[in-house]
Amino acid sequence: MLQEEGIRISEKISAEDIQTLARELQLIRNQIQTVSSQVSEYSITIEALSTQDPNRPVFRSLGNLLLEVGDRETLQSEISEAKEALDQHLMRLIEREENLRGQYETKASQFEMG
Repeated sequence: MLQEEGIRISEKISAEDIQTLARELQLIRNQIQTVSSQVSEYSITIEALSTQDPNRPVFRSLGNLLLEVGDRETLQSEISEAKEALDQHLMRLIEREENLRGQYETKASQFEMG
C-alpha cells in the first residue's frame, strides 16, 4: 500500500512539474511576443527617422510633453542602442524558451512512461 501511495505521489509531483514548466513556457512566450513587438516598433521608428525630411522637425515624447529634437543623430543612436538591447534580450528569451521546451518534452515523456 505504501509503495502504491509512493507511486501516486511521484506521479502527482511529475504532473505538477509539467504544469509548472507549461506555465513558465507560456510566460516566456508572452514576453517574447511583447519584446518582439517592441523591436519591430523601434525598427519602424529608425526607418521613419532615416527617411524624414531633414528640414522638418522631429519630436520626442517625454512624459506628457512632446519636445522637438535638436540632434537627430543622437536620437537615432539612442533608438538604435535601445533596439540592440531589446534584440539581445529577445535572443536570451528565445534560448530560455528552447531550454524550457526541451525540459517540458523530457518530463512529459517520462511522465507518460510512468
